[in-house]
Amino acid sequence: MNDLSSKVHGFGKALMMPISVIAAAGIFLGLAAALQNPAVTGDAFANLKYPQLVIGFIRQVAGALFANLPLFFAVASAIGLAKAEKPTAAFAAVIGFIAMHVGVSASLAAQNLTAATTTVPALIAKGMTPTAAQMFSAQFTPMLGIFTFNMSVLGGVISGLTVVALHNRFYTVVLPTAVSFFGGRRFVPIITVVVLPLLGVVLSLIWPTIGAAIAWVGSLIGQSGQYGAFLLGFFERLLIPTGLHHILNETVRFTPIGGMVTVDNHTIVGALNIFNTTLTHPGLLSDEQVRASTRFLAQGKIPVMMFGLPGAALAMYHCARPEHKKRVKALMMAGALASFTTGITEPLEFCFVFVSPVLYLFHAVLCGLSFMLMDVFHLMIGNVQGGAIDLVVFGVLGGNKTHWWYAVLLGVIYFPVYYFGFRLIITRLRIETPGRETQEEEAVERKPLSANERAENIITGLGGQQNIADVDCCFTRLRVRVKDMKQVIDRTLMLTGASGVKRVSDNDVQVIYGPQVEKIAQDVKVTLGVST
Repeated sequence: MNDLSSKVHGFGKALMMPISVIAAAGIFLGLAAALQNPAVTGDAFANLKYPQLVIGFIRQVAGALFANLPLFFAVASAIGLAKAEKPTAAFAAVIGFIAMHVGVSASLAAQNLTAATTTVPALIAKGMTPTAAQMFSAQFTPMLGIFTFNMSVLGGVISGLTVVALHNRFYTVVLPTAVSFFGGRRFVPIITVVVLPLLGVVLSLIWPTIGAAIAWVGSLIGQSGQYGAFLLGFFERLLIPTGLHHILNETVRFTPIGGMVTVDNHTIVGALNIFNTTLTHPGLLSDEQVRASTRFLAQGKIPVMMFGLPGAALAMYHCARPEHKKRVKALMMAGALASFTTGITEPLEFCFVFVSPVLYLFHAVLCGLSFMLMDVFHLMIGNVQGGAIDLVVFGVLGGNKTHWWYAVLLGVIYFPVYYFGFRLIITRLRIETPGRETQEEEAVERKPLSANERAENIITGLGGQQNIADVDCCFTRLRVRVKDMKQVIDRTLMLTGASGVKRVSDNDVQVIYGPQVEKIAQDVKVTLGVST
């Protein structure tokens, strides 16, 4: 069970690799869309040849990234879950992704389903109604030049997980002397080429059923309207401590559960895919189609990230004991700034998530309510983070049709709601938020540490170098696999500047540092003598 939990968390971490790139690409794409909008820049700038060529180039690059998301997720899944020889796993994932879709294509061809026979005119000629023909044709798409089922990101994840299972089983295999050259890591691409086309054949037979089931769930959520948005916002916050919120988010962003539209015989699935399509192809979708997808995206986070959590930070600062206010002030300001600008909330959330379920439930309900209200007010702000950058790029620069001001108005209300709500709960329930710890904890102050000292203390807190099996990180967490969890000392890790320590399984621990975790992970690896 613990091994399964570890794999699930590793999978959640792997999903963040392509998302980090796509989030950045989305910001550039949003800026490009704004600069090509005469309502924002004026007709004169919109008619300048060379600036518009540059902007068009940016849109093409970003569009190519979005079009190949399934491949990125296949590679990320393999890298994230490979036990060793990660470059080999990544290489095999590319081969496996292509081989799987070749298998799908070959099976479809055997059923006389090709790019030519599945066009709407061809299907109508066979007796289908125009609507039925359009819906049937939308099930297929070219992927890297291969005619296949439109499995979107889920197809990439399936191929990536299959490849990494083969990789972890066979990367150390020893073959007989005559063919020993093909053993070990060289055997992984070979077995991949054998297995993945067969997987593609199987998928081609069962995908219509899987696709129909996912579409049914998506339709159910779609029919729930703003209540579906509430449930997403609520459960995403509840899952933050486990790290499983990544899986929930990617399911909504890249599968029919987050929405599905068909345009020009091409189906676009997933909330983020639909929104990004509007940036790469302006005018292709109606505003209502876009709004139906953005209710699952950044707009529901903006009031919480930009206003609510900074209000909570101020409350925790005011509730700290006078002798600890200086320390708490620095912690709260750093966390509030990260939340306000980029939507990275874990440095603040981990200040109260483990010390008070009541506070965290209060926070989760308000998050769900924010998602619901932004849908009620018909906002149309996409992307994934929910900070000031998203508000400006995808809201303000998107024009009046985004209704961005409602997010600010709700945020103005959320700031005092969070502040007084947190302050009341903290004081009434005597919650030990930062600066209110027990006397034993108060006795030790966090002293400024150099990068080397911090890395050494982190290693000590993790039980020493001999206890550390692997070190990695995601956006905000240092993710470590240890040999003996009993040797991990939470207090030592907290004194290095961590916001929290989360034991995921008997061998996996996460230490929350916030946006600076990338540098911390690098320092730890250097101190351990591990190649970065």
